Amino acid sequence: MNIRSLTRGDGVVIGAAVLLFIASFLSFYSYDCASTICPTEPNGWKAGLFPVLPSIFLAGLIAAGLVVAARFQPEGRKLVGLGLDQWGTAFAVFAAWSSLWTIVGGAQGVSPGVGQILGLIANLVLAAVAVLTPRTPALKAPLVSAAGPQAPSPYGAGPNPGYGYPGPGGAQPGAAGPYGAQAQQPFGAQPGQPGQPDASLGGAAAAPAAGQPASPAGDFAPFWFAVPVPRPLYGEDGSPAQIAELAPGTWYLAVEQRGQALVAQTQDGRRGLLQDTTGIQRG
Repeated sequence: MNIRSLTRGDGVVIGAAVLLFIASFLSFYSYDCASTICPTEPNGWKAGLFPVLPSIFLAGLIAAGLVVAARFQPEGRKLVGLGLDQWGTAFAVFAAWSSLWTIVGGAQGVSPGVGQILGLIANLVLAAVAVLTPRTPALKAPLVSAAGPQAPSPYGAGPNPGYGYPGPGGAQPGAAGPYGAQAQQPFGAQPGQPGQPDASLGGAAAAPAAGQPASPAGDFAPFWFAVPVPRPLYGEDGSPAQIAELAPGTWYLAVEQRGQALVAQTQDGRRGLLQDTTGIQRG
């Protein structure tokens, strides 16, 4: 389970679920009593209020659980033809609809209690965010970004920001330019001779170790990159089905190059083919 798979929308869904759970223990009805003795104000768990508990509170909590659980499931996994997030959205809309009609159709002498009002607010927020998150970039952004010192890359490429947001100003210090751009030549090197010392400077550069073969120019070294705009990630086997979407402001790992396309690895370990590599930023 990778918490970085959660989005800002998921954070709002979790907050709404906590509010809904608290509301279920508060008074659902408030009685307008003319006498000094009033009935005890019931909460959402009172059996006499059935079906308030399953249709409002439990439905909303189940909806939040399904929406969040969908972030930790492989892309494309379905339950009876629908994804977990789609089932969660349906439960959230149902719970909001039930809350709305319950608060509108109260009996005479009975007013909505604190629990009923908070339950309606929580379910409306839950339903709205569940519906809007797949369509709103601000809600689709990662909830937790990479922060603090990063460990050296396991591929020997030096320090990198890892999965998460790039540092201030976009690229990290020493980062390369857009993918495909010419690497910067060392000071004093002649054009077309990377690493070759300039004889006029009188200095001597360290030669490669004796007997150590130079790496072929065609070898691919994994690197971190970010996309300028949302880009679809297709199946690694070349299938046209989209398995994920790469979001701007997040570093991804390129593990293989296939012509102009890259095999990219997402935060949760999924790998797919990025066909459009124009304008990507190397880390």
